Amino acid sequence: MPGFKGRDLIELVDYTPEEVLFFIETGLDFKRRFYSGERVVRVLDGRVIALVFEKPSTRTRVSFEVAARQLGAESIYLGWGELQLARGETLADTARVLSRYVDGVVARVREHWKLVELAKHATVPVINGLSDISHPVQALGDMMTVLEKKGRLRGVKLVFVGDGSDNVLNSLLVAGAKLGLHIVVSSPRQLRPNEELLKHSLEVAEETGATIEFIEDPYEAVRGADIVYTDVWVSMGQEALREERVRLLKPYQVNQRLMEAAGGKALFMHCLPAMRGEEVVDEVIDGPQSIVWDQAENRLHIQKAVLALLIP
Repeated sequence: MPGFKGRDLIELVDYTPEEVLFFIETGLDFKRRFYSGERVVRVLDGRVIALVFEKPSTRTRVSFEVAARQLGAESIYLGWGELQLARGETLADTARVLSRYVDGVVARVREHWKLVELAKHATVPVINGLSDISHPVQALGDMMTVLEKKGRLRGVKLVFVGDGSDNVLNSLLVAGAKLGLHIVVSSPRQLRPNEELLKHSLEVAEETGATIEFIEDPYEAVRGADIVYTDVWVSMGQEALREERVRLLKPYQVNQRLMEAAGGKALFMHCLPAMRGEEVVDEVIDGPQSIVWDQAENRLHIQKAVLALLIP
């Protein structure tokens, strides 16, 4: 599809529904090729990808490094504290310099504005590997997993249970709206998605036929769900809020009783890492309805799609 090469991926709002679906279809194609024995597809031979990470990571770091390698590219991991950023060099200057050395930048940051600033001054694609507002590559991998497991996206009922201000949820709302899902958010009324991304999602939903609704009672929300999704209650950087968050979100734990209320067709998803015993119990995440390990694997294949389509 024309128009991908050289573009940033900061938010999925910048991509049309057709383009979002094309990312997913390309990820599925890379996965099929991988399991047919084509483990390395050298579409990015000679390219170098910089991973600039301000926050620690397991899945995002490893999946992007392996994705680059399976595309024939190399990656360089650059911890924030190892760069001159730690000594006061500006993001603008860092972006300009990195653009002379590498073919693309994956950035994982504490504050979203840092991604925007990097992209503004870089002349190579900048890809959002997570910010405090959004996690678009996670949402793309999740939608790929839903399509793989359910055989469709349009009309699938995905219920997010827990922290309604979650960065992953913000991206799921945008992706779900573009792809025609029925998204239900079940959270305390004090915790709501990013206003700007929610507004965009509601506007897109009117065009695509997607639906977005808020149901505070988790047992009512999950009835007839195809997917029950949750995330940690206390994200990195929110440790001071732990006691209050746990108190507020305890009624939203995904346990066997909640999954029974959802029904037998419901599958369980979690972007990981999981705080077992808080937002989810062992018998759910390790149970027969859980697809979290397939979901985690799909980060690798969708990120191959992202890199292959965006890196010139």
